[in-house]
Amino acid sequence: MLRALEIRDMLIIDRLELDFQPGLNVLTGETGAGKSILLDSMGFVLGWRGRAELVRSGADQGEVVAVFELPAGHAAHAVLEEAGLPGGDELILRRVNSRDGRKTAWVNDRRCSGEVLRGLSETLIELHGQHDDRGLLDPKGHRVLLDVFGAYPELQDATRAAWRGLSQARKELTQAEAALTEMRAEEDFLRHAVAELDKLDPQQGEEAELDSRRRQMQGAERIREDVARALQALSGEGAEGAMGDALRWLEGASEKAEGVLDGAIDALGRAFNELGDAVQGVETALDGLNFNPHELEQTEERLFAIRGLARKHGVAPDDLGGFAEGLRTRLAALDRGDADMAELQKALSQAESAYDKAAGALSAARREAAGRLDKAVAGELAPLKMERAVFTTEIADTDPGPDGRDAVAFTVATNPGAPSGPLAKIASGGELSRFLLALKVSLHQKQSGVTMIFDEIDRGVGGATADAVGRRLADLASGAQVLVVTHSPQVAALGAHHWRVEKRVEDNVTTSTVVPLDADERVDEIARMVAGDTITEEARGAARALLAAT
Repeated sequence: MLRALEIRDMLIIDRLELDFQPGLNVLTGETGAGKSILLDSMGFVLGWRGRAELVRSGADQGEVVAVFELPAGHAAHAVLEEAGLPGGDELILRRVNSRDGRKTAWVNDRRCSGEVLRGLSETLIELHGQHDDRGLLDPKGHRVLLDVFGAYPELQDATRAAWRGLSQARKELTQAEAALTEMRAEEDFLRHAVAELDKLDPQQGEEAELDSRRRQMQGAERIREDVARALQALSGEGAEGAMGDALRWLEGASEKAEGVLDGAIDALGRAFNELGDAVQGVETALDGLNFNPHELEQTEERLFAIRGLARKHGVAPDDLGGFAEGLRTRLAALDRGDADMAELQKALSQAESAYDKAAGALSAARREAAGRLDKAVAGELAPLKMERAVFTTEIADTDPGPDGRDAVAFTVATNPGAPSGPLAKIASGGELSRFLLALKVSLHQKQSGVTMIFDEIDRGVGGATADAVGRRLADLASGAQVLVVTHSPQVAALGAHHWRVEKRVEDNVTTSTVVPLDADERVDEIARMVAGDTITEEARGAARALLAAT
């Protein structure tokens, strides 16, 4: 609910503070007094597109502040949360327009964009009038309005879920077809590569082992001759034999040397043992250097084959095994491609059937709701002196989507047998206003929490018809908030709260202001609307009669 509106230095408004109430709020005043400026200012703070020049002459900037009450569950809370703005039970919108045209906006003292303001405005205010292209006259929103009236959210949810399933099935099939086409284009490569890799069967770490063994065998050819010579020098024919002879000679002489040779004999014995160990080690090494030349050739062939495949496929030698497994997987997918495609086609067919069923049920519900809406609008048109007019909710096929496959449009025919067409093109000004009111009354949901503004929606009607308009506005305002700009005394008399828009000229400066009216002032204002500039006692009597009849 709009609780307060403060305007400073906007067009011919110097400073204005208004406190609005629940129920039907009426604003009256002479033509040109500034009622449209009030709506322009409200549209400015809500981010609507309007006049380019709004700052009052002589002022540096214009400013509008609007304060709204937000009950729990109000749709504005979701907009605030998505925009990362502070919430609460009070919403304060403030927007400034500088002299150079720059516009700056705040929501609860936090800077925000005009886009956020417009998102909030859709949850806060509905403007209805002859030039309303944001609400009931916009065919893009007619399906949404019908769905709200019809109240079948479970069918809508089922259709959206079925559409998601259908979209996913189509995506999976498309991706599978593309992958299969790609694999079929490289089928020869896959089969050749897998056969080649399977035949070689490279193992993890094998390339390093082969390289080490190859280098070992290549080195053996160069050092074996030196090792053999060393063994010959150390063995029985060399140092080992000479040391053995020396040890025997010393041991034979030790009996007569009276212990002088004992130390030398012990040392020589130890050296003889160490020499034996050295000979054994050299023999072992020499045995290890023995290899089959054919083995070197085989090792090199396999090593070069592994490295060649790795270069061919652009992977490391140790990754050939994993690469081969990936190719096998793709080849297996290719081999079972037809079976997989059949399963995906089946899944798509099932998803299409599920969507057709859900969308069909939603279409049936919409057609039933359209009939109820047409009947409800017809019932509202009769008291508005448009009993011969025909309102029709047309439903046509359109491209399927998450909201079904129905295009919804509200059409009218002003007389039986006349061609029907869009509201804005067929109805005249006064007729359009009454059509909009009848439609709004039929569609109204009191729990929406939206403030409704009607801009001269009673234009072109009077008498009993104007009274019928006023009573329907009062019905809309029951448990809600409605603001109506009106020139009709019958409508004004039905208001729960009444303001008069006035234009004043002081020191050659024109300003517009809005003043709340008490009971006596209200009688005079309605009498002015009845009689014109000269208020007579008869006009006051008529005004009192109108007020008494509410």
